[in-house]
Amino acid sequence: MKSIITCDMEGIILTMNTGAEKIFGYKKNELIGKQRVSLFSPGEIVLQNVASWLDIAAKKGEYSGKTIFINKDGEKINARISITPTYSKDKNKVQNGYCGVTEVIEENVEVPISWSTKLIKLLAITRMPFTSASLLPIFVTASYFYSINENSFSLMNFILCTIGVLFAHLSTNMFNDYFDNIDGTDAGNYNYFQQLSGGSRAIELGLISISKTKSIAILLMFIAILFGTTTLFNSYTENIIPIAIITIIALFLGYFYTAPPIRLVARNGLGEISIFTVFGPLMVLGTGFAIFNDNFFASSYFNDLLLLSFPIGLLTTNILLINEFPDYEGDLKTGKNHLVVTFGKKNSRYIYLINLLFISLITFYSAITINPILLLPLLFILIYGYKITKHIFKNYNNRSLVTANWDTIKLHAGYCILSILSFILITLL
Repeated sequence: MKSIITCDMEGIILTMNTGAEKIFGYKKNELIGKQRVSLFSPGEIVLQNVASWLDIAAKKGEYSGKTIFINKDGEKINARISITPTYSKDKNKVQNGYCGVTEVIEENVEVPISWSTKLIKLLAITRMPFTSASLLPIFVTASYFYSINENSFSLMNFILCTIGVLFAHLSTNMFNDYFDNIDGTDAGNYNYFQQLSGGSRAIELGLISISKTKSIAILLMFIAILFGTTTLFNSYTENIIPIAIITIIALFLGYFYTAPPIRLVARNGLGEISIFTVFGPLMVLGTGFAIFNDNFFASSYFNDLLLLSFPIGLLTTNILLINEFPDYEGDLKTGKNHLVVTFGKKNSRYIYLINLLFISLITFYSAITINPILLLPLLFILIYGYKITKHIFKNYNNRSLVTANWDTIKLHAGYCILSILSFILITLL
């Protein structure tokens, strides 16, 4: 008896035979058009092996080997598999998916999991790479104070603040995944680009249970609060109350971004405004209050950093916005009414463009009034941002958009890094 299953390029099951029903224990109406083939494999095997198997199949015409599957009852299946690419029936013969043939074998199959896969598992569960959105604004703020006077800020508070924000961001990532799984948003997102949109997929892949996700999120938040409290009591006296207020607002917006009953992400743009606020003004100004060795609000530096925070917040908003495009269909079904669902993919391209225009204008003004070397990140935005926008306008409704998803993250990182270099270079002139 053999299982024969076909799927599209995103892994969504398209067809399955009776043998597949008997081997895996699912009925066709439970899976076709509703689930991905990753459902059958342990999460660590999906992370470590599946991409290379599919790559071999696409390049050589077939992959064959032995692996472990899990049936509906959670029982291990030792199997021999064969994967071949499938193609469209038109004259262009474009690859549109894969066909997997599974045969149960008596041999006890073991698939060793490497340490690097276990590390990737940790990164996937916490979505740690995305913490650059919160850490880079801290570094920009510190570099600004360094350009004024290297003694103007507390190095100890800079370190404490960085660690606290890191744990807070990881915690909110996991809370977001928890609530997206509870309300069915992740399960409804079929057209996702792995690691960029549609959540981390850690729960869906079986990398972590939903209850453990919540427990770790709470633990990480507790650690963040510990570091935040230490930072608070080590700060300049006049800055303590503003730090507390900013921290409470940021945690509130981060938690209720997906948590009921507020669920900001589903409120026609309030989610995007929250992301802009947290990763722009609140992150930059909060860092300013935490590390400045004087009354930050009363200083002239407050207005400078407020201005510098707007482009950073808008760049982070664009990361969120572009990642909403592939999630459009699934989010529409589950009532996750963000800007792309509200205005549609075609119109949302202009939101991305308008954000870039504001970023360019504010950066130009900052270069005139704060630091002329900020023309460097401005030039980067104009050139690289134009390239990304052109790609989005052309590919907003197809899988090639994934290039723009990655490039938008690079745009944010590049802008922040060049801003940091601008403040370091100005001290040398």
